[in-house]
Amino acid sequence: MARGQGTNQELSDVLNELWKLDVNRMKPGKDYKINLQGKAGFVSEGSNNARDSSRAPLFSYVNENKLKSIATYAYFINLLDNYEMSTGVAEQVTKEEFQENNLFLDAILMTEVMKCAHRYLVRKGRAQSDPAQFKRQIYDIWFKLYRRDKSGGEDSCGFEHVFVGETKQGKEIMGLHNWIQFYHQEKNNHVDYKGYKARNNKDTPDEDDHVLNLQFSWNGLVKPVGSCFIGISPEFEVALFTIIFLLSDECVTKVKVKVDEYLLEIVVYRFGKSIGTSYPKMISSNNRGV
Repeated sequence: MARGQGTNQELSDVLNELWKLDVNRMKPGKDYKINLQGKAGFVSEGSNNARDSSRAPLFSYVNENKLKSIATYAYFINLLDNYEMSTGVAEQVTKEEFQENNLFLDAILMTEVMKCAHRYLVRKGRAQSDPAQFKRQIYDIWFKLYRRDKSGGEDSCGFEHVFVGETKQGKEIMGLHNWIQFYHQEKNNHVDYKGYKARNNKDTPDEDDHVLNLQFSWNGLVKPVGSCFIGISPEFEVALFTIIFLLSDECVTKVKVKVDEYLLEIVVYRFGKSIGTSYPKMISSNNRGV
């Protein structure tokens, strides 16, 4: 995969096709509302002291009934409570959880977004055309357990890290790059939004943006800089990160893409044949200039 400063045009084209197919994307201001408030300050790695530049939550409204009425969101939400927060604590996948994982995969694989991603990966020689084999491949990338903490058993998987979040020895937040989990944790007073992150005043995000760099604390631990898509469907995120993961054999892949109005850097870390972490970083948006 091309790595370097330029935008990857082929990948941008594919991702824009997925973007157009993402009928389950939520509409800002209608299906949900965010309240960006203040710009977050600098917090050094390992410090859990952050000035709160935002008194109110990030999400002022989410249409939960709409989320629960769409299969991919409903099955996604069911998965969020299936994991131990701390690395070093072995995960136990119950029969019920295994079934929930499969229901989620079945639901997203029926969407046009995932069908398009599958066709592209087959064309690139990175996936088999048989849907059952593709599903097994996706399962291993996202749900296969591995050992992140050397001291314990199999304590993590791609899905847990990226979409749910976990902590390292109770001192550091890892992952948690998903807006639905962020909203759920915020609603339950576990997450405290501290403010948005921006490089300069021209870079100030707006409330219609579907990508956000932000700072927050989770159960008292601060994430100095986090990032996530906002309002995007689970199938779009799985498709995007899976494509970038499968196109590269590198341990760390960073690729620049232009999706809709957003210039993004997508970062994917590999953990064997599974995703270690993956997230978007907003570089700029059309409506603001660079």
